Amino acid sequence: MQTSPYGTWTSPITAADVAAAEALAEWLGFVGEEVWWTETRPLEGGRSALVRRTPDGRTEDALGPEWNVRTRVIEYGGRPWLALGATPDAGFVFTHWDDQRVHRAAPGARPVPISPEPTPSVSPRYCDFALVGSEVWCLRELVSGPGETGTRRDLVALPLDGSAARDPGAVRVLARSHHFMTGPKVAPDGGHVAWLGWDHPTMPWDATDVMCAPIGSDGTLGQARRIAGGPGVSVGQVEWAPDLPGVLYALSDQDGWWNIHEVDLAGGTCARCPRAEEFGEALWRIGARWFLPVGGGRMFVVHGTSGRQLAVLEADGALRDIGEPYTEWSQPATDGSRVAAVAAGPGLPRTVVLVDPRGPGIEQLRPAALRHPDHLPQGHHSILRGENGEDVHAYVYPPRNPDFTAPADELPPYLVQVHGGPTTRSQLIANQEIAFFTSRGIGVVDVQYGGSTGFGRRYRERLRENWGVVDVRDCATAARELGERKVADPDRIGIRGGSAGGWTAAASLAAEPDLYRAAGIYYPLLDPEEWRERGTHDFECRYLDSLIGPWPQARQRYEQVSPIRRAHRIRAPFVIMQGLDDAICPPVQAERMLALMRDSQVPHSYLAFEGEQHGFRRADTIAACLEAELALYARAFGFEAVPAGD
Repeated sequence: MQTSPYGTWTSPITAADVAAAEALAEWLGFVGEEVWWTETRPLEGGRSALVRRTPDGRTEDALGPEWNVRTRVIEYGGRPWLALGATPDAGFVFTHWDDQRVHRAAPGARPVPISPEPTPSVSPRYCDFALVGSEVWCLRELVSGPGETGTRRDLVALPLDGSAARDPGAVRVLARSHHFMTGPKVAPDGGHVAWLGWDHPTMPWDATDVMCAPIGSDGTLGQARRIAGGPGVSVGQVEWAPDLPGVLYALSDQDGWWNIHEVDLAGGTCARCPRAEEFGEALWRIGARWFLPVGGGRMFVVHGTSGRQLAVLEADGALRDIGEPYTEWSQPATDGSRVAAVAAGPGLPRTVVLVDPRGPGIEQLRPAALRHPDHLPQGHHSILRGENGEDVHAYVYPPRNPDFTAPADELPPYLVQVHGGPTTRSQLIANQEIAFFTSRGIGVVDVQYGGSTGFGRRYRERLRENWGVVDVRDCATAARELGERKVADPDRIGIRGGSAGGWTAAASLAAEPDLYRAAGIYYPLLDPEEWRERGTHDFECRYLDSLIGPWPQARQRYEQVSPIRRAHRIRAPFVIMQGLDDAICPPVQAERMLALMRDSQVPHSYLAFEGEQHGFRRADTIAACLEAELALYARAFGFEAVPAGD
């Protein structure tokens, strides 16, 4: 083993390896005996392919390379496809990214549109489908302009015969209850339909209404009414019991945690398995699922706090875990007896798996390529103590390389990693992006700051009207405590993050100019006043009401936390990486920050990418950003970076 300073270790994990490894599987579903899913492919320009796994073990695309199965609903997307029967021959429907139209297809046949063409003035988007007779019911989003006033949403019915592709009048409007809605959940007996709704300025993790309406014999809906949820209660998913008429299950945090409740049509609720842990996540995308009823009062669930385990929730409320050795489960789907999902763990990359509780174990359907597993860091969950005595959760990844060790008297540099959202969380799993740094001798602490999900509503609401304060403070707590513990070199701390994480990274440079030595900032929000006044996309255009405060009453607070307003305090070098087609955090904010820093003595750089949106999807973009970050940290931390792969 060679002795060499931290940061100079030679690693076989290249930036290109990291970019190629992120073929993200999502939106799983069963089609008879087959399991299907969408798969984001950076090496194909970020295209989202629809993949099928056949019973004989073949994995193949269900559509040709010109098709991109992805929807722009609320900009973050939603469930983009649905099987139309119990066999692949019955076909399926999907939203195509390029035109946002719904298409009907069958394996081997060219898809045909079943929704109208967009017009120059109105752009329709669709997701979260349900098959009802000869129609597909779904959520439709109509975008005619920016922000709240230019967007509306309805539940609609699209004829499967394609008549609406020629005649927009053939689209049947079913209901419009709220400004935001999820797609329809139709009861097994066809008598009722349920959905979730909420209005500005509420976000879905603040409060949602569970709406229910009777379905008439002619397919029209009767009067909708709220049967669960309401002010101060977030419901993130609803599903009908497959064999209990009139029983709806709801993922509700009415008791402080997202637990599963049984709801009757009169509005009565009963917790199925009350626990101080989460059975779901924040509803960032329409149609997300975390629990799956299978009959007899049983269901498959994912549950936990800092992780998510797959389990069977029995009719009597008993919980039986079936997901070992994986510690993170997402995107579950079921055929009534088996469950398919995306699973991962600290030494296990995300992979599509199939679990039969009656069988011998877990079958990998889409094994993930894990190159250089011996160079992965051994991360662990740590609870740090904030300055106000509250817990701060974090995942700590010390440097690790089997071929190198550092001098005995040297402490490693560390990067504080800040997840986006901010109302979400990151996962303690095999992560090639983190390994890109740790295998070179740079530690990473991934902070689950106040506002993160997974630790109950109270922890989540620590961020309420404190964005730019609590997140910044919790990240600083992690950095300082690792220094005090002699885990990290307190004079070589950097910070990195994307989206809301980019905001926190930039705000931290201004709030803690003596703590951080460098920052990697991806597609950030930098000026909350401008973001609010000039407008962003509809879903988040009132998010700042809860994150910072209502406007204009909280104007002073907006000024106090704005990274752009405090740019003069920044002393550490940074790089900003921005997609030029970003509708969520437009490039104008990054450009304004750069203009303010132009005459400063602070080294900084800007990487702008044509065709990239919010969250990079192309392999060459991802690789270029990592290489720019590594070069920045080498200069800031005082070591000579070894070229990737050397």
